[in-house]
Amino acid sequence: MEDPMEHNGGPSGRIEHGFPHLPVVRASITALYRRLTADGVRAYATSVSPAEAAFDAAEDLHLGAHRVASAMVRALRLPDARMVVAFRPMEQAATVEPAAGPEYFVEVNDRFRTHRRDLAAALSHEVAHVLLHRLGLEFPDTADNEILTDTAAVYLGAGWLLLDAYREDALTHQKFGYLTPEEFGYVLAKRAALFGEDPSPWFTSPRAYEAYTAGSALAARDLRRAPLAAAGPMTRRRYAKARRAAAAGAGAPAAGGAAYRFERGGTDGGLRVGFPCPVCEQRLRVPVRGPLRARCGLCGTVLECDT
Repeated sequence: MEDPMEHNGGPSGRIEHGFPHLPVVRASITALYRRLTADGVRAYATSVSPAEAAFDAAEDLHLGAHRVASAMVRALRLPDARMVVAFRPMEQAATVEPAAGPEYFVEVNDRFRTHRRDLAAALSHEVAHVLLHRLGLEFPDTADNEILTDTAAVYLGAGWLLLDAYREDALTHQKFGYLTPEEFGYVLAKRAALFGEDPSPWFTSPRAYEAYTAGSALAARDLRRAPLAAAGPMTRRRYAKARRAAAAGAGAPAAGGAAYRFERGGTDGGLRVGFPCPVCEQRLRVPVRGPLRARCGLCGTVLECDT
């Protein structure tokens, strides 16, 4: 599996921005909870530290690469995986064949011989491939599967380095991975909220911090989606209008691309609303009856709702 590398600008080096892969990112988070369980996800509470990822020119090339790879293995809880890192000329940042084992051979771009600060970022994606292979977790589509890999790397504590490797200015366009910078920021913010982390001091790239801020804003809006009680006044008004229309049998609209949907169900045929959990994105269905507390059966989060 390969980790793409974009660098050195120009028309062909433009970096995509925004949230074009958001549905797959959210589906990836749900898939992680389904495969690992909530307790399994929470076992990844410790992120790889900046000190573990650091690799300077004074350190032996191969010993240092092995040390950094071992840090990625520990962060993603693969204690029995042995990583052998080799350098060679190649277009992509790195590649690994996850079907091999128990020893895994990772080939990385020759540029990391001198650009060592970003080696950990490239390795985090490749080690995540190994983890997902061992878990038997994959999506049918190759592109979606790469998005799953980036999401897993970030959400489980190693992939913040992929965001920190993002640099974009007049001279340099560099990004690793398949997510946009803002999508990396979104997943990292989801993780930060789950574990009470503040990853902002770890960033060495100002543009990475900007992308994290943009992603954090979207992640915060997830916590204010109707019918969650924290939804803002305008969102509440749109929700109430859609609820009235659904109750009157005029369909089940969700204005403005809202994620909730109304339906009739249950033993009494009453109106119910379905909406995604803001933590794991699993879809929940609850009765429409005003304020209530709902517990997500997948991640265990207790949600205050006003349906």
